[in-house]
Amino acid sequence: MDWLALLGELPVARMLARSPTVYLFVNAAHILSIGTLFGSILVLDLRLIGFLTRLPLGPLADTLWKVSAAGLACAVLTGLMLFSVRPAEYAANPAFLTKLALVALGIANAAFVHATPQWRRLRISEETAPPLLRLTALLSLAIWVSAVIAGRWIGFL
Repeated sequence: MDWLALLGELPVARMLARSPTVYLFVNAAHILSIGTLFGSILVLDLRLIGFLTRLPLGPLADTLWKVSAAGLACAVLTGLMLFSVRPAEYAANPAFLTKLALVALGIANAAFVHATPQWRRLRISEETAPPLLRLTALLSLAIWVSAVIAGRWIGFL
């Protein structure tokens, strides 16, 4: 038995498969987690691009990275639970694989931004974001919007 089949036999997978109500609540939690993740990223990226300039970047960034991290953690947890119901089917779905790749790319982009000296300087100085950070914010928006679209596409393939 391969690991996908074993995953589908876990108690959580069986519970979700047997109970449409539990599945509904886990699915709703997944959607709310994605909304939390994307909403916090959207505000921060817009601020970096040059909108919402009345909001101080330092406190905004300190708060929103924690909100987005919590949203990501919940989305991953609920996503794994949903995946466990039909793991072989999802693992073969190109939209699902695209979504995973985009989420990984979004996380890598965020890690890159947080590692740059421009980010550390900007959070202290409240200056306008330099071109590199504006570009990464635009890229972030494109990646996360694409991940949401890919996630919706899963049910159509």
